[in-house]
Amino acid sequence: MTAKRQNPKRGFTLVEMMVSMALGLLVMASIASLFKTGMDSTKLVIERAETQQNMRAAMDLMVKDIGLAGSGLPSGGIQLPNGTGATASRFGCDQSGTCHVPAFDYPTNNYMYGVIPGYSNGVESDAVVPAAPAPTINDSITSIYADYNFPLWEYNVTFTTPGSGTGITIAPNAIYAPAPPLITAIGGIQVGDLIMLSNNLGTAVGEVTGLTSTTISFANLDALNMNQNGAQYNNIKSISTGANTIAYRLFAVTYYLTVPAVPQKPRLMRQVNGLTPVPVADDIINLQFSFDVYNSTTAALDASQANPIGVGESPNLIQKINIFVMGQSMINNGNKSQNMYLATSVSARNMAFRNRYQ
Repeated sequence: MTAKRQNPKRGFTLVEMMVSMALGLLVMASIASLFKTGMDSTKLVIERAETQQNMRAAMDLMVKDIGLAGSGLPSGGIQLPNGTGATASRFGCDQSGTCHVPAFDYPTNNYMYGVIPGYSNGVESDAVVPAAPAPTINDSITSIYADYNFPLWEYNVTFTTPGSGTGITIAPNAIYAPAPPLITAIGGIQVGDLIMLSNNLGTAVGEVTGLTSTTISFANLDALNMNQNGAQYNNIKSISTGANTIAYRLFAVTYYLTVPAVPQKPRLMRQVNGLTPVPVADDIINLQFSFDVYNSTTAALDASQANPIGVGESPNLIQKINIFVMGQSMINNGNKSQNMYLATSVSARNMAFRNRYQ
């Protein structure tokens, strides 16, 4: 008789088990690789979105300020103090005496244009931006325009001491109802602000060095060197015996890059008048501008001029400003940082107008 086997089922051999495990490991590795690829892709998209959002916020603010360049200024700009006893006035400086761009004097014998190009003048203290693309050119730009939010023109303005440019006295003009707010109110005038005064004798600009609810002082040795009572021409003193004086606050807004201490990355800064600069966006590694300038000789447009003043062209004839911003994603050590460019153009609608179809 044939005996029956007690366990007719066969098990896996050692070879079969090893092959199965190998196949399983391959499948697991593939799944892990796909998961990592998906996570990396998601991370990349998030980084690029955050970088772009950061850059767009900065770009929107610059477009607003640059688009207003020249608004409210006399046609062609303003001659600042000049002649015997005058020295260069400044922009991009604060009340501590710190100037945040390497070249901070007004150009062309102390002239205030609506736009002041700052070719290769865009990094505080000439610091190096390691991640900036070669050639490492970073620019600054200063846009100057009148502030129409605070109604300084609704005050009657008289000079505290006619024949002296040390201060003005102001009182609400009765024709305006309701009466304008106190100049010391929130959002009002503060030390370091620029005030443009115009009357029948001309236009001059002063920096506020002190104020009360009814007076504004323009003492000498101000941070921006505007109040030059000893200058021969074009200071507040030169128009202080005029009549029907009207006042406006000016905004002189300078954009530039600063490189903070390690491990922080470069950031875009906005500095207004003689006030403390504020950060606009982090991780901005390149800032460049070019300008489309009307050529009065050829009656044509000289496009994309990187340094219009350097080639002898007047900022008064700038028609369009081209802005280029490069940002870097926020990754430790920068070993996988994503760099992105944003570019746009702004029409300087308040600058010189030329009708080429006449």
